Amino acid sequence: MGTTGPAPKDPSRRARRNKDIHPTTRLEFKPCDPPDLPEDLVDWHPRTRAWWRAWQNSPMASLMSEVDWEFHLDTALMHHALWSKGQWTLAAEVRARLGLFGATPADRLKLRIQWADADDKDAKVPQMGPVPDRKSRYGQLKVMPLPSQDNKPDAG
Repeated sequence: MGTTGPAPKDPSRRARRNKDIHPTTRLEFKPCDPPDLPEDLVDWHPRTRAWWRAWQNSPMASLMSEVDWEFHLDTALMHHALWSKGQWTLAAEVRARLGLFGATPADRLKLRIQWADADDKDAKVPQMGPVPDRKSRYGQLKVMPLPSQDNKPDAG
């Protein structure tokens, strides 16, 4: 009996063998304390100050190095211009930069970041028991008799 489609490729001729051809460079991570916004740069907009504090207190802050915070400072300047000067054209760039650090739930999914308590919460969800068999689910149902022709409404 034949199959549809072409014959499978010879494994030795496959381009991808599910192994990474580029080695990963491993570096030592040096965590740093989240810095405050520099006061000598600009008179920061209150929304930018609140935004910076949220990032300082965020769980993602523990994953950020000094270089990451410098990148974040550039983003803070854009955030400040967005709010103080109404430069809304910067919104897309700010959103893209924040996505690199897991700002939204969708960003965290892409980065494979999961809150540590997610497994605990999953364990507390009540699990459904086994699905009952058809007889126990529908055994009480009875077939209704067909309506008699006498009770049929007039067509008119």
